[in-house]
Amino acid sequence: MRKLTQAVLFAAALVSMPAFAEMKVAVLNYQMALLESDAAKKYAVDAEKKFGPQLNRLKTLESDAKRIQERLMKDGEKMQTSERERLELEFKQKARDFQFQSKELNEAKAIADRDMLQQLKPKLDKAVEEVIKRGNYDLVLERGAVVEVKPQFDITKQVIERMNQLR
Repeated sequence: MRKLTQAVLFAAALVSMPAFAEMKVAVLNYQMALLESDAAKKYAVDAEKKFGPQLNRLKTLESDAKRIQERLMKDGEKMQTSERERLELEFKQKARDFQFQSKELNEAKAIADRDMLQQLKPKLDKAVEEVIKRGNYDLVLERGAVVEVKPQFDITKQVIERMNQLR
Protein backbone atom coordinates (compact mmCIF):
# COMPACT_ATOMS: atom_id res chain seq x y z
CA MET A 1 0.00 0.00 0.00
CA ARG A 2 2.88 2.32 0.81
CA LYS A 3 4.46 1.76 -2.61
CA LEU A 4 1.12 2.43 -4.28
CA THR A 5 0.74 5.70 -2.36
CA GLN A 6 4.26 6.71 -3.33
CA ALA A 7 3.59 5.88 -6.97
CA VAL A 8 0.37 7.92 -6.97
CA LEU A 9 2.09 10.88 -5.33
CA PHE A 10 4.97 10.59 -7.79
CA ALA A 11 2.56 10.45 -10.72
CA ALA A 12 0.74 13.51 -9.40
CA ALA A 13 4.05 15.35 -9.15
CA LEU A 14 4.87 14.35 -12.73
CA VAL A 15 1.65 15.85 -14.02
CA SER A 16 1.95 19.06 -12.05
CA MET A 17 5.51 19.98 -13.03
CA PRO A 18 6.15 21.33 -16.56
CA ALA A 19 9.62 19.75 -16.73
CA PHE A 20 8.12 16.33 -16.15
CA ALA A 21 5.40 16.89 -18.74
CA GLU A 22 7.97 16.33 -21.49
CA MET A 23 9.32 13.11 -19.98
CA LYS A 24 8.79 9.92 -21.91
CA VAL A 25 7.30 7.35 -19.51
CA ALA A 26 6.65 3.64 -20.00
CA VAL A 27 5.38 0.71 -17.96
CA LEU A 28 6.88 -2.79 -17.90
CA ASN A 29 5.55 -6.02 -16.44
CA TYR A 30 8.95 -7.57 -15.75
CA GLN A 31 7.60 -10.94 -14.59
CA MET A 32 5.29 -11.30 -17.57
CA ALA A 33 8.14 -10.42 -19.93
CA LEU A 34 10.17 -13.23 -18.43
CA LEU A 35 7.41 -15.85 -18.31
CA GLU A 36 6.02 -15.13 -21.78
CA SER A 37 9.38 -15.38 -23.51
CA ASP A 38 10.03 -18.30 -25.85
CA ALA A 39 12.84 -19.54 -23.60
CA ALA A 40 10.58 -19.64 -20.53
CA LYS A 41 7.84 -21.43 -22.47
CA LYS A 42 10.38 -24.00 -23.68
CA TYR A 43 11.60 -24.44 -20.11
CA ALA A 44 8.01 -25.06 -18.95
CA VAL A 45 7.59 -27.82 -21.55
CA ASP A 46 10.98 -29.34 -20.67
CA ALA A 47 10.19 -29.18 -16.94
CA GLU A 48 6.88 -30.92 -17.56
CA LYS A 49 8.73 -33.74 -19.31
CA LYS A 50 11.45 -33.89 -16.67
CA PHE A 51 9.21 -33.77 -13.60
CA GLY A 52 6.15 -35.46 -15.13
CA PRO A 53 7.00 -39.00 -14.00
CA GLN A 54 7.56 -37.85 -10.41
CA LEU A 55 4.28 -35.94 -10.50
CA ASN A 56 2.48 -39.01 -11.82
CA ARG A 57 3.91 -41.12 -8.98
CA LEU A 58 2.62 -38.53 -6.51
CA LYS A 59 -0.84 -38.61 -8.06
CA THR A 60 -0.85 -42.41 -7.86
CA LEU A 61 0.20 -42.33 -4.21
CA GLU A 62 -2.49 -39.77 -3.47
CA SER A 63 -5.24 -41.75 -5.18
CA ASP A 64 -4.10 -44.98 -3.47
CA ALA A 65 -4.17 -43.28 -0.08
CA LYS A 66 -7.62 -41.83 -0.75
CA ARG A 67 -8.91 -45.21 -1.86
CA ILE A 68 -7.62 -46.82 1.36
CA GLN A 69 -9.02 -44.01 3.47
CA GLU A 70 -12.44 -44.31 1.82
CA ARG A 71 -12.43 -48.06 2.36
CA LEU A 72 -11.56 -47.58 6.02
CA MET A 73 -14.33 -45.01 6.42
CA LYS A 74 -16.89 -47.17 4.65
CA ASP A 75 -16.02 -50.68 5.87
CA GLY A 76 -13.69 -50.06 8.82
CA GLU A 77 -16.20 -51.05 11.49
CA LYS A 78 -17.08 -54.29 9.68
CA MET A 79 -13.45 -55.36 9.12
CA GLN A 80 -11.50 -57.67 11.30
CA THR A 81 -9.03 -55.85 13.54
CA SER A 82 -6.00 -57.24 11.72
CA GLU A 83 -7.34 -56.13 8.31
CA ARG A 84 -8.20 -52.63 9.59
CA GLU A 85 -4.76 -52.25 11.23
CA ARG A 86 -3.06 -53.41 8.03
CA LEU A 87 -4.97 -50.82 5.99
CA GLU A 88 -4.29 -48.07 8.54
CA LEU A 89 -0.58 -48.90 8.39
CA GLU A 90 -0.65 -48.95 4.59
CA PHE A 91 -2.43 -45.58 4.57
CA LYS A 92 0.16 -44.05 6.92
CA GLN A 93 3.01 -45.40 4.76
CA LYS A 94 1.47 -43.96 1.58
CA ALA A 95 0.96 -40.61 3.31
CA ARG A 96 4.62 -40.56 4.46
CA ASP A 97 5.81 -41.54 0.97
CA PHE A 98 3.64 -38.81 -0.53
CA GLN A 99 5.04 -36.15 1.80
CA PHE A 100 8.63 -37.24 1.22
CA GLN A 101 8.33 -37.45 -2.57
CA SER A 102 6.37 -34.19 -2.71
CA LYS A 103 9.11 -32.41 -0.76
CA GLU A 104 11.79 -33.86 -3.06
CA LEU A 105 9.87 -32.81 -6.17
CA ASN A 106 9.32 -29.28 -4.86
CA GLU A 107 13.00 -28.89 -4.01
CA ALA A 108 14.16 -30.22 -7.40
CA LYS A 109 11.68 -27.96 -9.22
CA ALA A 110 12.78 -24.93 -7.19
CA ILE A 111 16.43 -25.58 -8.06
CA ALA A 112 15.58 -25.97 -11.75
CA ASP A 113 13.49 -22.77 -11.65
CA ARG A 114 16.36 -20.83 -10.05
CA ASP A 115 18.78 -22.14 -12.67
CA MET A 116 16.41 -21.09 -15.46
CA LEU A 117 16.00 -17.65 -13.92
CA GLN A 118 19.78 -17.25 -13.61
CA GLN A 119 20.16 -18.07 -17.30
CA LEU A 120 17.33 -15.86 -18.53
CA LYS A 121 17.76 -12.80 -16.31
CA PRO A 122 20.80 -11.37 -18.15
CA LYS A 123 18.99 -11.84 -21.46
CA LEU A 124 15.88 -10.14 -20.08
CA ASP A 125 17.91 -7.27 -18.62
CA LYS A 126 19.62 -6.75 -21.97
CA ALA A 127 16.27 -6.77 -23.81
CA VAL A 128 14.82 -4.25 -21.33
CA GLU A 129 17.86 -2.01 -21.69
CA GLU A 130 17.69 -2.11 -25.50
CA VAL A 131 13.95 -1.35 -25.61
CA ILE A 132 14.38 1.54 -23.18
CA LYS A 133 17.27 2.93 -25.18
CA ARG A 134 15.51 2.47 -28.52
CA GLY A 135 12.33 4.11 -27.18
CA ASN A 136 14.32 6.87 -25.50
CA TYR A 137 12.31 6.50 -22.28
CA ASP A 138 13.12 8.76 -19.35
CA LEU A 139 11.20 6.73 -16.79
CA VAL A 140 10.04 3.10 -16.73
CA LEU A 141 7.71 1.95 -13.95
CA GLU A 142 6.98 -1.61 -12.88
CA ARG A 143 3.43 -2.55 -13.91
CA GLY A 144 2.57 -3.58 -10.35
CA ALA A 145 3.13 0.00 -9.15
CA VAL A 146 0.67 1.44 -11.65
CA VAL A 147 -3.09 1.41 -11.23
CA GLU A 148 -4.05 1.99 -14.86
CA VAL A 149 -2.03 2.41 -18.02
CA LYS A 150 -2.92 2.88 -21.67
CA PRO A 151 -1.59 0.08 -23.89
CA GLN A 152 0.66 2.42 -25.87
CA PHE A 153 2.72 3.08 -22.72
CA ASP A 154 3.23 -0.61 -21.89
CA ILE A 155 6.52 -1.88 -23.35
CA THR A 156 6.20 -5.46 -22.07
CA LYS A 157 5.43 -6.95 -25.51
CA GLN A 158 8.36 -5.11 -27.05
CA VAL A 159 10.66 -6.52 -24.37
CA ILE A 160 9.33 -10.05 -24.97
CA GLU A 161 9.88 -9.70 -28.72
CA ARG A 162 13.40 -8.38 -28.23
CA MET A 163 14.23 -11.10 -25.73
CA ASN A 164 13.03 -13.74 -28.20
CA GLN A 165 15.37 -12.27 -30.84
CA LEU A 166 18.42 -12.44 -28.57
CA ARG A 167 20.45 -15.65 -28.74
